[in-house]
Amino acid sequence: MPRRAIVLFAHGSRDPAWCRPVEAVAQRVRELDATVPVRCAYLELMDPDLPTAVRDLIGAGGVDRIGVVPMFLGVGRHAREDLPVLMAALAVEHPQIEFHIQPAIGEDPRLIDLIAQIALA
Repeated sequence: MPRRAIVLFAHGSRDPAWCRPVEAVAQRVRELDATVPVRCAYLELMDPDLPTAVRDLIGAGGVDRIGVVPMFLGVGRHAREDLPVLMAALAVEHPQIEFHIQPAIGEDPRLIDLIAQIALA
């Protein structure tokens, strides 16, 4: 049966502790639905990069759709320019895979509401 997978795509940092929240989201996805493979990927300064994470998911077998979730609060150059270039290259490299780029998490009204509630607490 065909299945989807998720890549949480974040910027990256030289500080190895920086990725803890991204990894925590990946773990929570696994807890919510263990049937959906999820990987973290980073634009720079950390591994794996996006192409490596995608190859890993495809190599595990059975994946035909991959959703990429930009873990950015704002839509800057990375989400607006770098990510579409990376995704175009992945579509050429893996024509059998259906890719979907979700909006940056910071654009989701649910997250905006949650952040406002945290700020008011």
